[in-house]
Amino acid sequence: MRIPAGPSLAANPIKPPATDWGKPIPSSTPTPSASKPEKSSTPKPSPSPKTSRTEKPEAKVAVPPPPVEAPAQSSEAPARSGSPQLTAKEAYGIHGRYQRGLSTAQARKDQEAMGKLEHGLALEMTRAGFKTAKMEGTSLASGIWPNPKVWIPRHVEGSADWFVAISYEPGVARVIDVMSSAPGGWRLVASAADARATPGRFPKIATDSEGYATSLSENASGLAATPQQVARAHLASLERAEADPRFADGPWTSEAVLFWQQERAQLEEANWRLTLDYRLEGPIRAMRTSDGGALVWYGARSTEVRKAQQEGAQVTLKGSAAVRTANKSFAHSVSATYGRMYVTYIPPAGSTDPARVLGEWSDVLESHGD
Repeated sequence: MRIPAGPSLAANPIKPPATDWGKPIPSSTPTPSASKPEKSSTPKPSPSPKTSRTEKPEAKVAVPPPPVEAPAQSSEAPARSGSPQLTAKEAYGIHGRYQRGLSTAQARKDQEAMGKLEHGLALEMTRAGFKTAKMEGTSLASGIWPNPKVWIPRHVEGSADWFVAISYEPGVARVIDVMSSAPGGWRLVASAADARATPGRFPKIATDSEGYATSLSENASGLAATPQQVARAHLASLERAEADPRFADGPWTSEAVLFWQQERAQLEEANWRLTLDYRLEGPIRAMRTSDGGALVWYGARSTEVRKAQQEGAQVTLKGSAAVRTANKSFAHSVSATYGRMYVTYIPPAGSTDPARVLGEWSDVLESHGD
């Protein structure tokens, strides 16, 4: 299991206009800064900077499928009749096997085993978390998230099948896993979590008369903005450390922006400069909600570079980035690269509601300095 982590101070110096939805992420303009909390909430169950939690007994995977709702209107072409469909029973089995495999791999920090459980950026992030824990000499929380519920989009010819499994344990976290078919079998490809005492309101996913959800393309219409536009605008806001009023306030929007603004201000006092870079990575997946909006999952690779503008102060990283740099202090420059994943709600076209980021998973991938 992955335990979502809370923020911790990430760098120690020693001694907002919005963008158009469709505008691509601009290259980051460096601006100085100083000490800052490391944003590292990990979805699912296992973390980088982490909150420890006692191991839970394995939960039963046999949970009834979500209730059937009336089909939602969609601009996407419907699946052809007779297309192969993953059943709810099969999805629960797939996710249950994944959870058990992850728990075992976490207990052993078995990077090789993860290759049969995860894919892409998710796999890279988990392996990086294992490496950090090994360097730190700490164990990883393991166990099974209880009572997951699955939502399965209709099969679409030419596209990989996928489904979403959502678990909620009051007082701990709501975790959203995305599983996808791959040549070697089913793999976890995305995950995100909300570990707040009261998680943000989660929209209802639309299902048809047979209980299947509807997947949407990254350029789907009928929404306040396309999934791709929303993902890019969110990352642009973080990269520039400027709040975007089209997103609701929260830990992965306004609070993250404030976090970076404070970091830059403090580093500037120490004659250091901070450059941020957030880039989309991997496919964007979206699913129709019952109000005509959409849930969208996307990943990113972010790099933060701190450079001294003159000799004097030194910088020491904290959290998992510090572990990866052996807790050293740096006089000239230091960088940290993170894998990040988000789940965001997009309201339907015509709505005046803002987009809401509902969860994140982040893990430091590498850190260097001199």
